[in-house]
Amino acid sequence: MDKKSRQFLYEYLNNASPTGFESSGQQIWLNYIKPYINDYMVDVYGTAVGILNPKATYKVVIEAHADEISWFVNYITDDGYIYVRRNGGSDHQIAPSKRVNIHTEKGIVKGVFGWPAIHVRDAAKEEAPSLKNIFIDIGAASKKEVEDLGVHVGCVITFEDELMELNKNWIVGRALDNRMGGYMIAEVTRRLYENKKKLPFGLYVVNAVQEEIGLRGAEMISRRLKPDLAICTDVTHDTQSPMYNKKESGNLKAGSGPVVCYGPAVQNNVLKMVIETAQKRKIPFQRQAVSRSTGTDTDSFAYSAEGVASALISLPLKYMHTTVEMVHKDDVENVINLIYEFLLQLKAGHDFRYIK
Repeated sequence: MDKKSRQFLYEYLNNASPTGFESSGQQIWLNYIKPYINDYMVDVYGTAVGILNPKATYKVVIEAHADEISWFVNYITDDGYIYVRRNGGSDHQIAPSKRVNIHTEKGIVKGVFGWPAIHVRDAAKEEAPSLKNIFIDIGAASKKEVEDLGVHVGCVITFEDELMELNKNWIVGRALDNRMGGYMIAEVTRRLYENKKKLPFGLYVVNAVQEEIGLRGAEMISRRLKPDLAICTDVTHDTQSPMYNKKESGNLKAGSGPVVCYGPAVQNNVLKMVIETAQKRKIPFQRQAVSRSTGTDTDSFAYSAEGVASALISLPLKYMHTTVEMVHKDDVENVINLIYEFLLQLKAGHDFRYIK
């Protein structure tokens, strides 16, 4: 990670891009990759696509998603407290005592998720945090005061947390799921340009919106692009820290390499090529199996239109959907390298069908 990459990473990760409100982050991402692409497009809901070789008939996608989990203002009490509902898979249990940013047309309004002091709680009858009892305090004494600050039902809310590094090897913060993916595919694009690599196919670098509420951005853009191949990247669970069940979630370790996924949406010939690339280039990797779907944008690409040969390369991550998501720097580098090397060995027109 050089100075330019690091500056982009911090600017991109520290920016808020909640589901449905991703445009500011998409602009940061596009500004970074524009020098390395031939063209770009942005669809009506905000999915951004950098394009190399736009006239080529064989189309390859590398993809990540741009949005982060958040909250919506759902109800404002007469005495100025705010109740919320989820925008994506936001975790109610981590909310109490967190600082928040409420995004309004007048700008950011600061607030906190309040919680009763330990002194006044009965340990025998303690309520766990839930959507029924978590609330935001912005220091207002009435509903009118809340509204005068520009806060209304429908305003989106994000946790206030910034990127940091731990023990030299770890990147920590909110929304690493999956703006680390956006960072990694941008770095692949930059390396292709700076190493003067000419691909024999069209490359579509896709940063999709609205993954956290049902893979919606990928669903829309896959229909528009109609690619021949899609390599998606997202995060997956590191299962080494306490309270994870390896028998259920697999044995995956951050720092041990990218994770390749086995499952119905993953086209096996594409997966085989990914693994062969890793083995040839001595890139460490891990394996993961899924039951039905990957739960990532891979599913939307795989099953779009007549079907798209697709594979998933995941970044191991600790503490998903918290404000302290953690990834290992070695894994970030190895995901970038694996996608980069895969693209370099791919031939235009490669037919991935099982039976020809």
